[in-house]
Amino acid sequence: MSENQTIEAFTIRVYGLLEHQGQLLLSKENIYGGIYTKFPGGGLEFGEGTIACLKREFMEECQLQIQVDSHFYTTEDYVPSAFSNRMQVMSIYYKVSCADLSPLLHRTEPVTFKKHGDQELIWTRLVDLKPHQLNLPIDQLVAKKLIGS
Repeated sequence: MSENQTIEAFTIRVYGLLEHQGQLLLSKENIYGGIYTKFPGGGLEFGEGTIACLKREFMEECQLQIQVDSHFYTTEDYVPSAFSNRMQVMSIYYKVSCADLSPLLHRTEPVTFKKHGDQELIWTRLVDLKPHQLNLPIDQLVAKKLIGS
């Protein structure tokens, strides 16, 4: 980073890797008008721990009560935000599980992706996962690590 670029803020993002019967849950979302395929999760709120954040995000996005099983990856290098070049992103990924996936079965409304926050949850076979399917660079790195693990 050059001396005249100033980072205004950090954002901490927490994501879950939910595997079930050889498939991995992905989220396709409208984020500020762009359509992104990513891992489910989102931003840490002030005063919140990473585990609580991830459980909240899965409840909001997927209507799932998850268990956080193990840490998988934390950003190791400087990563600028895809949405602001004046913000640095730190991302934390956990492997998660869920005893009751039935809430996913009841989502029947078609997704139009017209407004910020519109989302579709997608299962993809882990053996078919390609890092370029994911739009965010950190997610692509995590997908490579996941495929190799």
